[in-house]
Amino acid sequence: MVSGLLKFILGFLLAIAVLVGSGVAVALYFMNRTAIPPTKPTYANDSPALQTSNPQKTDLKSTPTPKAIISPTPSATPTPTESSEALPPGAYQGRVTWSEGLSLRAEPKQDAERVGSVAFKQNIIVLEENQDKKWLKIRIEGSKQEGWVKVGNIERVN
Repeated sequence: MVSGLLKFILGFLLAIAVLVGSGVAVALYFMNRTAIPPTKPTYANDSPALQTSNPQKTDLKSTPTPKAIISPTPSATPTPTESSEALPPGAYQGRVTWSEGLSLRAEPKQDAERVGSVAFKQNIIVLEENQDKKWLKIRIEGSKQEGWVKVGNIERVN
């Protein structure tokens, strides 16, 4: 009788220990999963003031020196005439500021077919903006390749 009671008590304590141990293991698993912060997403409507505080974007602050070097060169009449003739009305020149480059899309939608890509700091020509002003149609400078990219991933180059 005493041995049966002893077996029951030990079995009960062992069951409690298994339940508590598995509960602690599950709790630690979920705590570790939630302790890793996800990467910060970038949206099309992020303000330019916030984007300039990004360390990747501050590297672009060093690029005005080449612009200053380039600015005397366009004083020659053939170069500006060619670039201004190549630009359709309302279009302007720009440069990719997204450090990983951009995907060109066939339509102004995230799930549209990918028709190409543009590298970081590559010069482009912005042709138009879609109606909701979230996408830009661009042409890669020196190429006939055109496509749509999200707004906020390029800077205007004068």
